[in-house]
Amino acid sequence: MASISRELGISRSTVSRLLAHARRTGLVNIEINASADRTPMLVRELEQAHGINVFIVPTDGSLSETAILERVASHAAHVLNTLVSSDMTVGVAWGSTMQAISLALTRKPTHDTVIVQLNGAANPQTTGLTYASEILESFGAAFTARIEQFPVPAFFDRASTRDAMWREGSVNRVLRIQEGMGLAVFGLGATQGTVPSQVYRGGYLNAEESAALHAQGVVGDVATVFFDGTGSDEGIEINSRATGPTLAALRKVPRRLCVVSGSGKLPALRGALEGGLVTDLVLDEGSALQLLNSALKNH
Repeated sequence: MASISRELGISRSTVSRLLAHARRTGLVNIEINASADRTPMLVRELEQAHGINVFIVPTDGSLSETAILERVASHAAHVLNTLVSSDMTVGVAWGSTMQAISLALTRKPTHDTVIVQLNGAANPQTTGLTYASEILESFGAAFTARIEQFPVPAFFDRASTRDAMWREGSVNRVLRIQEGMGLAVFGLGATQGTVPSQVYRGGYLNAEESAALHAQGVVGDVATVFFDGTGSDEGIEINSRATGPTLAALRKVPRRLCVVSGSGKLPALRGALEGGLVTDLVLDEGSALQLLNSALKNH
């Protein structure tokens, strides 16, 4: 900044303000490439093991879970800029990780791009509209895209109610938009971790439902659709009432960006990878090491 200040004949504070503006508008992108030799090796090993694209965020033992999430979200926002393009429909979930990503997005103007909500956000305590719409609006603003909200509950009380709603014209219109997705962006819900998943702390599940999920060996969820350790959503009753895309529908999306932060998400991540739910993965270095170690033990 001192060199720029001298060359242009302006103050350092002005240079700082201009750089901040340039980053917000997407004119300038600042990257830090870690010098650690093990990161490229980790990427290669995980990509070979799972057949996906992997982006590892360097971390160290001094960072809190919240700080790691912020760093992972920032890197995920950068990856998104390389994946989102014009004339694309992008499905966006909600949750703690997605909220962090939405706050880290930088501007990349596109045209005729649509951001569509993957699953409903309402529960018996709140409509969830403000929470979900803030995430969608951040994505829409970053990519100059049209946003499509999905104003339905996260879970219906009865499967028959969902079936009836799915036939309603206004709801069916959003479902048809989802079918055209070229990219889906999501975190993984999990009961473990210092930064708890929104679906488990936001009043979306009652005690009976939580107990049933535990009894069925559920390890996590994508857009409030639950799966077990093999990545299967079969036989999990609440999924018949959930408003997120079925895992079979999700697998049809060409690019599926999963963002994971913290070791508490590892059981869910292993299940998601086992079930073929992910094509692109952003995760922190500590979780990457644990994921690779567990893969080596299993083989």
